[in-house]
Amino acid sequence: MFDFGPGPSMPGRGGGFDFMFTAVPIIIIIGFIIVFGAILYSAVNHFRNARAPQENTYARVVTKRMEVKSHNTHQHHHENQIGHTTSSSRTYYYITLEFDNGTRKEYLDVKGLYGLVVEGDAGYAAIKGDWIVAFERSAG
Repeated sequence: MFDFGPGPSMPGRGGGFDFMFTAVPIIIIIGFIIVFGAILYSAVNHFRNARAPQENTYARVVTKRMEVKSHNTHQHHHENQIGHTTSSSRTYYYITLEFDNGTRKEYLDVKGLYGLVVEGDAGYAAIKGDWIVAFERSAG
């Protein structure tokens, strides 16, 4: 009936390297591994911080910063070719503490302390892994 020519593995195809059947699946598998690895890393990091013992230590707030991460997705409607972009963003707040021995470390604020502390505040900080979970300002 219909003769579509030789198949991908048949001789006479001309070249032997068919991009759609060799490279594209490899690219998709690599992309899947990267996305899965990033999700796994994030989950492990979260559980590591959540299970870390809480340390209470005297420290001084030396700086604060925030980081906005955004994600855009573009959707296309094929009927009338009108596309729209949706975006979402998330803001992460960080507080850097300086300890009595002079060392400094930045912590992710997971309890909404960013607006409650100012640079120069000194007091007791509750730390869980890479998170700051409480800060009680010292009097004086």
